[in-house]
Amino acid sequence: MERADITSATLAYAVTGAGEPVVCIHGAFIADTFQPLLTEPSLAGRYQLITYHRRGYGGSSRTSGSTSITQQAADCRALLTHLGVARAHVVGHSFGGAVALQLALDTPAVVGSLALIEPGLMIGASAAAYREALVRGRQRYREVSAAVVVDEFLQARCPGYRECLDRLVPGAFAQAVADAGTWFESELPAQLAWRFDIEEARQIAQPVLSILGGESEALWGRFGETHRWILDSLAHAEGVVLLGTTHFPQIERPRPFAEALAAFFTRHPLSA
Repeated sequence: MERADITSATLAYAVTGAGEPVVCIHGAFIADTFQPLLTEPSLAGRYQLITYHRRGYGGSSRTSGSTSITQQAADCRALLTHLGVARAHVVGHSFGGAVALQLALDTPAVVGSLALIEPGLMIGASAAAYREALVRGRQRYREVSAAVVVDEFLQARCPGYRECLDRLVPGAFAQAVADAGTWFESELPAQLAWRFDIEEARQIAQPVLSILGGESEALWGRFGETHRWILDSLAHAEGVVLLGTTHFPQIERPRPFAEALAAFFTRHPLSA
């Protein structure tokens, strides 16, 4: 990966392909969660795919203290500026979906479209339970080894994740364990403090694709509730449910996931 020096951090990044730029923002733990997409024919060669490690992950610089979601969005914007990209499709997974939404709020001209994979929103009936689960997870991290709590976290959201993760993203679990403190100590407090509700939703004018794993709601009802809330609350939102997947569809079934993204980008080109 190459490196970009931005304000107060160095970000590791990679750019592949050519065409309309697509920047992918990973969630907690797995910095290379979008790696399986780089060889998918519906995206590879048709788009300029930009993947990067957020601060505190993988090859990017370490972080201390809480890193706000506003700062995370500014990091992404700074990387795009470094690359000379004025406008891009933005794909955000889980916590990365929150970062993508904040980027659209802060610099709407930069975001041509948004694809959100089960973003970390605290809305509706599930909000309180989600908040409590995050707090319990941080306490669990402080009580047991990082490897145990990362495995518990991923198993709860993607049962049997390890087989496809080790096959498609070798070394990702070890990286997630090494970077676990970034999520629990730096990012989780920021997510608890972040606000995105109907007032913020009404400011999102870009086309939005909400992606829900077909098995996700059975694991945790908040995934389905969040998906429906996005479709009801954002002005130009459309949705897709990827059968046979849970919280990591880009790893579990990269081909249909990539095809869904490509179809969405085709419907909403940056030139529109």
